[in-house]
Amino acid sequence: MRSATQVVRKKLQGYVGFANLPNQVHRKSVKKGFHFTVMVVGESGLGKSTLVNTLFNAPLYPPKEQIPLTQETPKTVAIQELTADIEENGVRLRLTVVDTPGFGDFINNEDSWKPILQSIEARFDSYLEQENRVNRNKITDKRVNSCIYFIAPTGHSLKPLDIEFMKRLHTKVNLIPVIAKSDTLTDHEVAQFKKRILDDIAFHNIKIYQAQQYEHDDPETIQETNEIMSKIPFAIVGSDKEITTSDGRRVRGRQYPWGAIEVDNEDHCDFVKLRQMLIRTHMEELKDYTNDVHYENYRTEKLLSLGYKQDHTVFREVNPLAKLAEERAMHEAKLVKMEQDMRQVFHQKVQEKEAKLTQSEEELYAKHKEMKEALEKQRLELEERKRRLETGRPITPEKAKKKGFGFTK
Repeated sequence: MRSATQVVRKKLQGYVGFANLPNQVHRKSVKKGFHFTVMVVGESGLGKSTLVNTLFNAPLYPPKEQIPLTQETPKTVAIQELTADIEENGVRLRLTVVDTPGFGDFINNEDSWKPILQSIEARFDSYLEQENRVNRNKITDKRVNSCIYFIAPTGHSLKPLDIEFMKRLHTKVNLIPVIAKSDTLTDHEVAQFKKRILDDIAFHNIKIYQAQQYEHDDPETIQETNEIMSKIPFAIVGSDKEITTSDGRRVRGRQYPWGAIEVDNEDHCDFVKLRQMLIRTHMEELKDYTNDVHYENYRTEKLLSLGYKQDHTVFREVNPLAKLAEERAMHEAKLVKMEQDMRQVFHQKVQEKEAKLTQSEEELYAKHKEMKEALEKQRLELEERKRRLETGRPITPEKAKKKGFGFTK
């Protein structure tokens, strides 16, 4: 029976120094730099590129060119990747934005999610292949850490394409649904639309990203996390252009005949909460959840499909004395087996030697018998010749010729 482990908290009498570990991690992280990969998915015209430029306050996306009406649009969903190095207060971030132009723009959008899913899994495969290398010093992590899914501001409910996409990808990536161009809806319509979206997500058992709460979080952090999660799906407005408000302030937003929408004003939209979760508070958690949950699940399924099996006895807790006795028994059994194998080999060698000696003895005996018979035949022939000579009987010409005698004419 496993005994319960009691955790005893000790209060130090003086300064030791390990309280400086967070500073060491901070210096190491700043020196190494950070990386983050975000995917934006949604129909054309929902403001994906504008939102990315607004999030990072930089012109990451170049101005879009007007496509001539005579030019044919692509027939499939494309995967485009944009990488930029951003620096803020000495902290470097390599940002990768994966865009999916063409999603939801066709008459038949049945398989629009397939190229996106294949891209995510291909990035998992690339990371898995790098992990299995002999030299893993330079591993490039291109796994998608979050997917911002843009929902058209219809005000009704999720479309079949939205549901199908999220059902296919919610186990592969951190889904963050947002309501695009929420300034086209009133506050009441936004609240009702959010409720319908969450009801559809719960009905179809879709798992969107939920920030984790930890044991040692302070009350302010818990309250901040709860406020962010209460805004999902985020009703956003994107704009990377500055406008002048009625009171003379310069803000990022959109100017309308009836007034102005301020992007960074929480009373106007949820953009601040989205940026706060995605960049300021939960970027590392998004990366950890991608690695510890989505990638590990995909890695397990991939290795099992290739025939790998997990030996669960590796993680079994054992008694050291029992483990030593087991190893001794295994060693003794190994010695007994080795002794039996040696005896068997020795017996086999003896049998082979005896068989070889028996064969040689038989061959010698046969040769001896043959020589003895030849000698006996020769002795009889000599005695016959002797007897003929003594009796005066001549040797026949055939025998004389055979023995080497001849007559001249």
